[in-house]
Amino acid sequence: QVQLVESGGGLVQAGGSLRLSCAASGRTFSSCAMGWFRQVPGREREFVAAFTRSGGTTTYADSVKGRFTISGDNAKNTVYLQMNSLKPEDTAVYHCAAEFAVWGRPPTSSAQYHYWGRGTQVTVFS
Repeated sequence: QVQLVESGGGLVQAGGSLRLSCAASGRTFSSCAMGWFRQVPGREREFVAAFTRSGGTTTYADSVKGRFTISGDNAKNTVYLQMNSLKPEDTAVYHCAAEFAVWGRPPTSSAQYHYWGRGTQVTVFS
């Protein structure tokens, strides 16, 4: 059974940084895409960043390009999201997602991911 567990959320002042972690277990994650999405109440889940582990291809939402970086530690089966220069509009619950048998460009639609973590809250205050 695939499990994704996020951590690292918290309260931070605008301009600050946080690093989110997603620990994955239950399967071999060598040929999968892993991504981060975020959601605020009343709005749809929004794509943030993703990468494919086989080729290391990454993609980012325009709103976070240059500020957020997604990376992975294959030995630990962990995916990270380094978030710098945080803004109040980055406030959301951040979810980790995984989809297997993905090569090339990772998907950016939440409908293309089958496995999800419960999320970690990020709150940015001004």
